[in-house]
Amino acid sequence: MTAAPRTEQRTNRRLADDVRNFTASPRLAAGLQRVLVDLIELHLQGKQAHWNVVGTNFRDLHLQLDELVDAARESSDTIAERMRALDAVPDGRSDTVAATTSLPPFPAQEVNTTDVVDLITTRTYAAIDTLRDVHDAVDAEDPSTSDLLHQVIASLEKLAWMIKSENRGI
Repeated sequence: MTAAPRTEQRTNRRLADDVRNFTASPRLAAGLQRVLVDLIELHLQGKQAHWNVVGTNFRDLHLQLDELVDAARESSDTIAERMRALDAVPDGRSDTVAATTSLPPFPAQEVNTTDVVDLITTRTYAAIDTLRDVHDAVDAEDPSTSDLLHQVIASLEKLAWMIKSENRGI
């Protein structure tokens, strides 16, 4: 009995040497770094406000500020870990954050609730502006990372709306 002739099999397998991980370009890494420092600064300023807010509706605002702090901290961790997944190096050191954040500085003293609402809302929208500013460049290079930015934007915009509503009248 003779063996059937052997035919070439088609396969989708790639050679191991042809497999590469996606790495962030310098532009992508720089955009994510901008987001990272603003989220870290928002976390820190939110905590500063949380510790030093006084006045009417203190407790409600005190608790809302912790929600914002948690969201900013968790988002900064997500962005930093995404940077590492893309072989970029996040820099969250305090001197880097202070030197490169786009957020306005926060007062060092006690601040009444009405002013804290306005101050924190402004800073939250400043962080959102950074996210929106880098979004298109991030999306062009890495749509998966831009999905993370969408989630952060949605989270921060919801919190800003809820906080700013404290001062809103009808």
